[in-house]
Amino acid sequence: MSHVPYATLQERLGIAGSGAIACGLAAVAAGHGEVVLWARSADSRDRARATVDERCDEAQRVRVVGDLDELGEATFIVEAIVEDPAAKVDLLRRIGPLAAGDAIIATTTSSLSVAELAEASGRPERFVGLHVFNPVQRMKLVELAFPPQVNGATRERAFALCEALDKTPVEVPDLPGFVVNRLLFPYLFGAVRLQEQTGLGAEAIDQCMTLGAGHPMGPLALLDFVGLDVAQAIGEAIGVEVPARVRELVAEDALGKKTGRGFYDYSSGNG
Repeated sequence: MSHVPYATLQERLGIAGSGAIACGLAAVAAGHGEVVLWARSADSRDRARATVDERCDEAQRVRVVGDLDELGEATFIVEAIVEDPAAKVDLLRRIGPLAAGDAIIATTTSSLSVAELAEASGRPERFVGLHVFNPVQRMKLVELAFPPQVNGATRERAFALCEALDKTPVEVPDLPGFVVNRLLFPYLFGAVRLQEQTGLGAEAIDQCMTLGAGHPMGPLALLDFVGLDVAQAIGEAIGVEVPARVRELVAEDALGKKTGRGFYDYSSGNG
């Protein structure tokens, strides 16, 4: 459930998307002001509504809509859909013309070029990469990446939005994977290769890293939490070799926790 607001949101926030990041961001923002969340289909709208209601005491502040034009009233529009470049470009091309003149457009991409997505929006001077982390309500960091054309007001407003949401913004270079994923995924995939080479169980590897290195979650459990399809996409985007075992599990639609099986079996509450 959400906490007592730390600050009133100065932006009218619009979110395009209905997945974990979109709903998590909406739930956090609802503690600070009004939010409009656009979801593509009736089913996705129903799921988003249920997710926000579950996660947020101020869920009534989140209006879930099916008409993209309703985002036109927002002063800060966040694209938060699947990490697929074609899908993001298509949506940003639709959002750009409907956004108000002084509105900022953001993307929650974790691995794609912010400069290229900014161009797709048609307004790179008012664009920002706003990489929040899942679960949004618990993770404090937001990586901010800006295209070369960005103006100073956009930079200031992006920092101010993060701070109003009680997040810690850090400006990072527009490189594939930014900082966290660029450093994290070679480590995660290294754990997969160690398992491939040794046959060591997932739980043993994860216990070594949680108990021996003080990590809050082991690497294989973390891959399951992120989603193996997402992990594969990030690896490909940042130029890190994706282990064969990850590709095999993705091909089997064993994507981790969200599908009930990955490196662990979640079907009976295991893992």
